[in-house]
Amino acid sequence: MKYAIIRVKGQQFKVSENDEIEVNNVAQESLKNLEPEVLFYADGEQVKIGNPTLSEVKVDLKFIKNFSDKKITIRKFKAKVGYRRKRGYRPQKTLLRVEKISVS
Repeated sequence: MKYAIIRVKGQQFKVSENDEIEVNNVAQESLKNLEPEVLFYADGEQVKIGNPTLSEVKVDLKFIKNFSDKKITIRKFKAKVGYRRKRGYRPQKTLLRVEKISVS
């Protein structure tokens, strides 16, 4: 089974072919030049470790959709003075599919 560890927008993911990953929001126009950095590659016979990255291993990603993640609620308060605040936030995410992992 082939798999790789890649870095996309500062986050690292362990991926194999046909996996779907959720990354922080990526504009659809910038996906054309989005090239993930491959840090590690392994299959049944060989293991390659980057120093810091592997230039001979390519991972092709395909854009699926942009969506809003679950709501995160932020609460803060101060004791004894009645200070309370509640705020909600929905992070924007992008769903990507790993099409192919190739070694040159």
